[in-house]
Amino acid sequence: MAAPGAGDPLDAKSGKGPLAQRIDPARDKLTPAQLHFMRQVQLAQWQKMLPQRRTRNIVTGLSIGALVLAIYGYTLYSVSQERFLDELEDEAKAARARAQERASGH
Repeated sequence: MAAPGAGDPLDAKSGKGPLAQRIDPARDKLTPAQLHFMRQVQLAQWQKMLPQRRTRNIVTGLSIGALVLAIYGYTLYSVSQERFLDELEDEAKAARARAQERASGH
């Protein structure tokens, strides 16, 4: 009797088809034809998933780029807002100068 999942015909009770048996190519001795078939199947699966993966990668890249630009823009905006500190410092210098004039005038 064959191992379960090793190409059994359709199971009448569950209605499910056979499952691929998991193998370890390093441990199990495979023929060159089997290795070639495995590579073909892996390539077909990779090519099938490539458009979805590419779309996800593009969306992820654009999201990260937008986040970086937003942080950069916010940083520049915040730095440009620091001018009010310079204005306050100028007003403080003017107030100190007026206070010294008053002190020396009396």
